[in-house]
Amino acid sequence: MSNYISNMEDYWSNRFIKEDHIWGEKASKTAFYALNLFDKRNIKDILVPGSGYGRNTKLFSSNNYNVVGIEISKKAFDLAKEFDPNTTFYKGNIMDISNKDKLYDAIYCFNVIHLFREKNREIFLENCSNKLKDRGYIFLTAFSEKEKSFGKGKEVEKNTVESKPGRPVHYYEEDDLVNQFKTFNIIETGIIEDPEDHGEGPHTHILRYIFAQK
Repeated sequence: MSNYISNMEDYWSNRFIKEDHIWGEKASKTAFYALNLFDKRNIKDILVPGSGYGRNTKLFSSNNYNVVGIEISKKAFDLAKEFDPNTTFYKGNIMDISNKDKLYDAIYCFNVIHLFREKNREIFLENCSNKLKDRGYIFLTAFSEKEKSFGKGKEVEKNTVESKPGRPVHYYEEDDLVNQFKTFNIIETGIIEDPEDHGEGPHTHILRYIFAQK
């Protein structure tokens, strides 16, 4: 696990150094969707694991939420502090978030969980649960089996492929994602088509999302 986290840190650090604000400055469509759900509930404090350079945290912090972001890449961490000064950022390993004392009303997690193999996905979600207050909420997105890249690469677990050695990507089917959250009260699941313009040019990710309560 430690080797994987180290490789992950190197990969994202190098990518942010080369591409800077990779996905632009506008928040993901999924963040706007989550904001609407959060606005209808008594939510004040939000944790964003894998916060990148702050494009999604900024949407929440600019709408009067208290936001904390955790990011593994030093480059992204530095960019985030400048891009979203109203959010508190920590440079750290998202697998270690359970060690910090503060609990949150909600977690927004964008496209992080699918970067792990099965055992580590379970650990990550358990850590997220441990960071939520009783009856706290989580909104999480992940790649779906409808992604164009699905099936490309070496399959290392069911629906988990490595396009490059040591870089697994898991593609969630609906039942798979629901089962992942069996200890939560699931409020809503669905698909969001999320357009991006980077790397190979304009493209759309077909993401699964889940909104659940502890």
